[in-house]
Parts: sequence; C-alpha cells; structure tokens
Amino acid sequence: MAGFSDVLGHEQTIAHMKHAISMNKVSHAYIISGEKGSGKKLLSGIFAQTLQCEKKETEPCMECLSCKQAVNLNQPDIIRVTHEKPNTISVEDIRRQVNGDIMIRPYSSPYKIYIIDEAEKLSVQAQNALLKTIEEPPVYGVILLLTTNAGMLLQTIKSRCVTLDLKPVSDMQVKRYLMDEVKLPEYRADICTAFAQGNVGKAKRLALSGDFSEMLEHALHLVKYIQEMEVTDMIADLKRIDTYKMEINDYLDILMVWYRDVLMFKATRDADSLIFANELISIREKVKKSSYEGLECVLKALDKAKIRLNANVNFDMALELLLLTMKEN
Repeated sequence: MAGFSDVLGHEQTIAHMKHAISMNKVSHAYIISGEKGSGKKLLSGIFAQTLQCEKKETEPCMECLSCKQAVNLNQPDIIRVTHEKPNTISVEDIRRQVNGDIMIRPYSSPYKIYIIDEAEKLSVQAQNALLKTIEEPPVYGVILLLTTNAGMLLQTIKSRCVTLDLKPVSDMQVKRYLMDEVKLPEYRADICTAFAQGNVGKAKRLALSGDFSEMLEHALHLVKYIQEMEVTDMIADLKRIDTYKMEINDYLDILMVWYRDVLMFKATRDADSLIFANELISIREKVKKSSYEGLECVLKALDKAKIRLNANVNFDMALELLLLTMKEN
C-alpha cells in the first residue's frame, strides 16, 4: 500500500486527513464520497494505516508491525465490513460486524477502524443500527463510509459524519500518470484521459482494457446511425454492454465526449481541439443537423441518465428517455 505522498491529486482531502492526525482531532465517522475508481478505498486504507502506525506521524512508516499488517490486509484493528447479498448491506451485517464488535477494545492499536465500502447499499434498517454506534461511539472507534452516492444515506447519518468529497484529478496529472506509469503512447493517453474525466482508476482501467476499442466502435456507430434505429432495438443492444466487461456509465461517457466534440466544433470550427479528430466527417455532419440548444439538451440528458442509473431507476426507462432526446436533437 502507498502513502499519502504517492496519491495522485486529492490534495484537499489528504490535507484534511493529515491535519486531523497531527492535531489528534480524528472524527468518529467519515463519509468519503466519489465515483467508482476515484480513490476512496486507497485513501481510506492509507488513512487507517497511518492512524494505526506505531511512529504516529502523518505518513505511514511502512516499517512497523502495524504497517506491515495493514499492507497485507491483516491488521486486526482495521476491519473491512463485508456483505453476502450483492446489492444490500443488511442490518445483520452491521450488527454482527460493527455494533457487536466495536465495544471490544482494540487488539494492539490506538483505534478500531471500520471501513464500509459501497455504503450506498446500506438498508435503512442497517443505517439506523449504525446510527446508534455513530451517536455513542467508544473513544477508539472510527467508521469510514465509502460511497458513490452519499444521497442514499440518511440525513441523520450524514449530519453526524465528516464528509470528504473526492474531486476530479487534473487531466495533466492523469495523462502524465498514464504515460509514465502505465507506459501508454501519448495519443492513447489523450483518449483515456478524456474519457476518465479526472478519475485515475477509470483512466487506468480503460488504458488496460482490451475491450475499450470495441466499445468505442459500438458507441460511434450509435451516434452516426441513431436516426435509422428503433429505440427498443437500441436498448436491447445496450443491455449487451456486459459483453465488453465494462459499465453503462463508461458507454455514456463516450457518448458525452463525442457530443462535446460536436458542440466544440460547431462553436469554434477548430478540429485540433477535438478528442475524436479522426471522426471529423461525422462530426461535421452532426454540426449541420443540430442546434446549440439541441446539443446542450443531449448533454444534459446524458447527465440525467447517469444520475438515474446510479439511483437504480429502471434501466429501460432511463435509456429510453435518453435515446429519444438523442434522436430528436
């Protein structure tokens, strides 16, 4: 596991964590919020490791027994809460792994830290059970809630936690990381950086994915021929995104970048600034047919579709609304 100094971006969140450690003002509960791949697990792991480090500094020493155990994911006082049901963290999970355990003092460390990933999956009953512990925690208890959607958490939970929102990393930092660490050529790094939108984990995943080029081809075919396709057929086709072992959000991001290119070219006629510069012919055609208002409407619809799908709104309904907007504009 890396230290804070090895993390790309997230300077504000790291500064907050380091300040809390140095001033001995660590909260009993944190919400670390960011999209998948943004670094929630990495930062929470480093934070937990540093809190338990025997050197008691603002970076993990990597040498003490606690740090070595944390790196190997067997530090007894850093507990990663698990759940058997894929889409729900149940009240039984919280009672057994948190509430029933936290009153037992730490085995060998100053804190007992519970990392709850995918906290948006906590049932209402599980959140209410967790609330009791957050309201009256033992002095050594720290709970880290990692989530892609803090809106799914009860207000009573949020009001008692310190919330740390992970911001996008700059494109320059992401591109440099892909070229220096992943060893991508510059043109490929540019494409992955554009689609990642400041998400380092996503950029790396796209860079290493053999399916990404197939997904690109699929998305570009959709935007070129959408007027000739039926919405029901398109939805059925999009349900096969799993073929690429990627997520619908990645697909929507490709569409978003393409429509931004169209809008950019309509406004500037500058082909050098396009991500899809090799699709200039189809971009020119779209520019002729679409108004500024129509293109902005599609971009807003793409944003709404991502929000709806992340909130578990019906897949077919969310995509039908999006595709109808794309066909109309």
